[in-house]
Amino acid sequence: MRPSILLVDDEVRLGEVVAAALQARDFDTLLASSVSEALALISSERIDVVVSDMRMRGQSGRELLAFIKRERPDLPVIIMTAYASVRSAVDIVKEGAFDYIAKPFEIDDMVATIDRALKLTNAIVENQRLRGEIGGRYSFENLIGGSAPFQAVLQQITEVCASRATVLILGESGTGKELVARAVHFNSPRADKPFLAVNCAAIPEALLESELFGHAKGAFSGAIAARQGRFAAADGGTLFLDEIGDMPGSIQAKVLRVLQEQAFEPVGSDKTVKVDVRIIAATHQDLRAMVSAGTFREDLFYRLNVFPITLPPLRDRVGDVPLLAQRFLRSHADDMAKKISGFTPAAEAAMAAYSWPGNIRELQNCVERAVIVSHGSLIDVMDLPGYVFESAPRETSAAAVPADLDTELANIERDFILDALRCTNGVQVKAAAMLGISERSLWHRVKKLGIKIDAVVGVE
Repeated sequence: MRPSILLVDDEVRLGEVVAAALQARDFDTLLASSVSEALALISSERIDVVVSDMRMRGQSGRELLAFIKRERPDLPVIIMTAYASVRSAVDIVKEGAFDYIAKPFEIDDMVATIDRALKLTNAIVENQRLRGEIGGRYSFENLIGGSAPFQAVLQQITEVCASRATVLILGESGTGKELVARAVHFNSPRADKPFLAVNCAAIPEALLESELFGHAKGAFSGAIAARQGRFAAADGGTLFLDEIGDMPGSIQAKVLRVLQEQAFEPVGSDKTVKVDVRIIAATHQDLRAMVSAGTFREDLFYRLNVFPITLPPLRDRVGDVPLLAQRFLRSHADDMAKKISGFTPAAEAAMAAYSWPGNIRELQNCVERAVIVSHGSLIDVMDLPGYVFESAPRETSAAAVPADLDTELANIERDFILDALRCTNGVQVKAAAMLGISERSLWHRVKKLGIKIDAVVGVE
């Protein structure tokens, strides 16, 4: 689609000549001879850039600029003026104009200015899109779980988001520590500032100090230029230090100073850098035991442990397994363009019985593999990887066989539906989407199972 330019000039003949020149340069051009005509076109047509003369009979280009900045602040305005001066140009830009063009001008100069305005607008739109996508990805709605242990975690996240407190996230590998860290950041006053993550276990000790604090030119062999570290890059935002239990003692001391003074010196430099950075740290290790063993600084531990959040392993939140599995199923099925709506009761029962030592990450990988191999509309037990059954061998005794299979399956179905309804506060549309079934199908199941829903206070 060609960019649309609105040209506003009360010198009609000149306007027509410029409009024709812009048309020839692959722009769709609309022409207005007054501010009122321009406003009518802005309200009824798609306009990407406005190019307006400054001095016109009646209302001026400055008045048009003021209206656009008030009603359409995203619309760039370029002002043409025969009375150009440094002072007037600065004033126009201060009032919100993208730029100005002095008459007489070359059409190439106007085209170059329009192109710059379009590039800036496109960059802003893309940035807003990405921020919206990130915000959605790390919103509370994507922290899925109706179990009591996970609801306690959500409550803690809610409490700490608005503060400046340092957060320490504890939990086994794969429990979603970085997802929680991002949720804290993107729901905090720092959401429009950087979020940077460093895995302290993945970077060699010799490089970690430079990675975090940067270095001066010539600080060590190979430092051919100065480099900004993650603390400086995250200024105003949040730095997530994952697996901080693996951080060497020498670097722990520098991190402690940043927490205390919000200041540090890059490697090989005597210049102090001041920053405003919120630190969120995470580890799967027992830091208290490490402090007792002398492998982790006690003073740093207490600085980090201002607001600890412990994530429960997936085996302690069995009721959340179907909710998480359904979310992963929708994502992977969409990516692979497969029409898979859910899991069979047998597959759900198998996943509920497995202990998931790799936690959420392992569940996600399991569902992705099942989507790849499945050829039906539902994931069945034969689509699940073999290890799901290895940790919970099937009992062959008569005691393990249910006396009433229909009742057992109904109880499983009821539990899944109740979990979805609790997770969505009783909103059936959302619960149905989470379960991968239609709202009508959910309504029939709720009625069949005798589930009572209070739309205000939740699920009875």
